[in-house]
Amino acid sequence: MPQRTDPHALLNDLRELREAVFEEGQATFARWRPRIQRRDFLISALNLAYYLALRRRDLRPLQAELMPWGLSSLGRIEARVMPNLDAVIATLGALCGDELPHPRLSLFARGERLLTRHTEAVFGAQTPDRRVRIMVTMPSEAAHDYLLVRDLLARGMNCIRINCAHDNPDAWGAMIANLRRAEAETGKGCKVAMDLGGPKTRTETVLAPKGERLKVGNRLLLRRDDPRHDSDFPFQASCTIDEIFQQVGVGAQVWMDDGKMGARVESVDARGLVLVVTHTKHQGVKLQPYKGLNFPDTELKLAALTSKDIEDLDFIAHNADIVHYSFVQDAHDMMRLQDELARRLENPQRIAIVAKIETQRAVNNLPELIVQAAGRQPLSVMIARGDLAVEIGYQRLAEMQEQILWLCEAAHVPVIWATQVLEQLVKKGTPSRAEMTDAAMAERAECVMLNKGPYIREAVTILDDVLTRMQAHQLKKTAQLRALRSWSAAPIPLHISAATSDDGLRI
Repeated sequence: MPQRTDPHALLNDLRELREAVFEEGQATFARWRPRIQRRDFLISALNLAYYLALRRRDLRPLQAELMPWGLSSLGRIEARVMPNLDAVIATLGALCGDELPHPRLSLFARGERLLTRHTEAVFGAQTPDRRVRIMVTMPSEAAHDYLLVRDLLARGMNCIRINCAHDNPDAWGAMIANLRRAEAETGKGCKVAMDLGGPKTRTETVLAPKGERLKVGNRLLLRRDDPRHDSDFPFQASCTIDEIFQQVGVGAQVWMDDGKMGARVESVDARGLVLVVTHTKHQGVKLQPYKGLNFPDTELKLAALTSKDIEDLDFIAHNADIVHYSFVQDAHDMMRLQDELARRLENPQRIAIVAKIETQRAVNNLPELIVQAAGRQPLSVMIARGDLAVEIGYQRLAEMQEQILWLCEAAHVPVIWATQVLEQLVKKGTPSRAEMTDAAMAERAECVMLNKGPYIREAVTILDDVLTRMQAHQLKKTAQLRALRSWSAAPIPLHISAATSDDGLRI
């Protein structure tokens, strides 16, 4: 696009943008303010409100016009919206001969300080050499294999994840006891996170011809009751959640087993949903019990807290540091969990919440989810990439992942990078090249989650090494310009005179 040669017109545009962002942000914050009980989150909520106002606009033309003047392109504005805008306006004003106040230098570091504080409130203090925490899903043997737990802690694990969909309170208690013993022996701290199962929509009882697989064009009857041999459908399955039969209509998409099979609803009758398979691998897929079902273009109205979840909260509230909230969709879902915790705890702020973002609806409601949760207690957001990819489409996952990272940074909320991190390494002992790159990109989050597998020890060691190395190159979206030794015999030191800012910081 053509560049304007007169900086005064650009300065006027920036001032108008700043005024609009301020007014819209203040209005949004005023609406949020009654829900915010934690003073620690007030500044973060206001910055989030400003960021939402800013990002309602297409800033690309403005960014292109700022760069030739040697000014910030606003590409790192998330954690400090108004100071960044004010600094660009003041610098451009100086070019135009206007004396405009520059924001205090201390305001530029405030966002990073708040993110660090909020991350420590959830995950505890960071290790000396690594900012990003490592969370490990506990296998059942962690209940009786103390050496496994101690070894993982020694290799760099910062948080254990116990999935309440597996095992039982006795086993969970044994895992936590092993962790506490390992903490005492190693001197390393580690948080306990427990994952509520949520309303998992899965196949239950299945019926299929022996040795046959579902292929494109096959029909599958998803039944309200158990499969029957006298039916004219050779492929049948019952479902764990009855409500879907009232909410899923003709033409709706259905995905099974983490997207291994796709189908659409051909008809709905008294028996259930008749599905026609539209996507599978060339050799087809086996119809198996307890495989996940996703309905990406149906807004399912399901209670985020099941009766089992409420029962599990009795144990979680008194034994865990963090609760993972599955299938949370909106602020009302979040409020319900907070109320349940308040009934069980005198100080519910003691336990942090992780909002697992698994659906398009949760993405759409993310700002309100953040305000409701972080307004009352410590919060982290998990990008649950497995379910999210199936729900929104794999081609949109990378884009949505970036947007969630930006939004959470604007709110100074820590993010968990989850699902299939180093999965081939964990399961088979050797990583793929793509998943090593994925692990390196996880440096932009505050925590990385590993799933269980026979090579989990080796995975923790490698992930610890990758994250430590990447910390020298990347901080969130900002490249760290460390001297590159790959193309230079010796790095050249850059001498900068030290100065003191108005709040005593050395810069």
